[in-house]
Amino acid sequence: MSTTTPHSPMPKPAPWSSLFQTHISRLPSPEFVLSTLSPAQKDSPTPFFPRARYCIYRGMWATLPENKHNPAPPNPRVYESDLPTFTSDVRMQKIPEIFATGAGHGGVEQAQGSGGGGAVEAVYWVKEVGVQWRVKGRAFVVARDVEGEGEGSSGVRTLKSEVGARMRVLEEGMESEWSWARELTAHFGNCSPGMRGSWRNPPPGAPVKGEPDKDHQLGQKVTDLEDPVARENFRVVIILPDEVEQCDISDPEKARRWRYKYVEGDWTTEELWP
Repeated sequence: MSTTTPHSPMPKPAPWSSLFQTHISRLPSPEFVLSTLSPAQKDSPTPFFPRARYCIYRGMWATLPENKHNPAPPNPRVYESDLPTFTSDVRMQKIPEIFATGAGHGGVEQAQGSGGGGAVEAVYWVKEVGVQWRVKGRAFVVARDVEGEGEGSSGVRTLKSEVGARMRVLEEGMESEWSWARELTAHFGNCSPGMRGSWRNPPPGAPVKGEPDKDHQLGQKVTDLEDPVARENFRVVIILPDEVEQCDISDPEKARRWRYKYVEGDWTTEELWP
């Protein structure tokens, strides 16, 4: 079983994380806007252009929320983090964008596995409390190669090194009981059968020409946690925040913005005008 060991010293808890999670819990659906950088065409005046889409927040990495409907065995509570997650389909454009804009400038082939590291920004507007959260950082993708035959790849090594450095140990001596692959499957199980079935959809963005093959149909429901087609396309994406902004406009006479920056294992805080 592949495990991870956070770098020393262990990162301190983020001062914004508890309130952020409290605010997100107030949302009827934890939706947010994710922006990535897409390489521009050769004749473009800029090398990249932004692409934005709505995603669903899936909790902090290594602390997947309990769900009585999740049939997947959970990891023991060995680690915790302040790293927001969401799920995606490897066939979506955001995945190769995350690889292409990372330090390794990964191509299409590398984007099929774990790794990445591209710049992203996530924006959460919590109307119920009048607060906007902006999370800037790098995104890393978790695929099935995270353990087993593929775990020696550079992408997997980078993922475990970068993400592992931001994970905190809760139970010393239990690290070997925690599995990256089990966490990935737990995220898959945490989705509804209909959502799991979406990873068996026809290729996103492909032209509609005739009937899709039997493995790629709309409206399927998946109950098998190891469904080969759905699991081939399923990904968990982890955001490593480098900067977080909290803009509170709930009271116009007391509106404030706070900027938190991650520096060498700790967070700085600066109060700003909104």
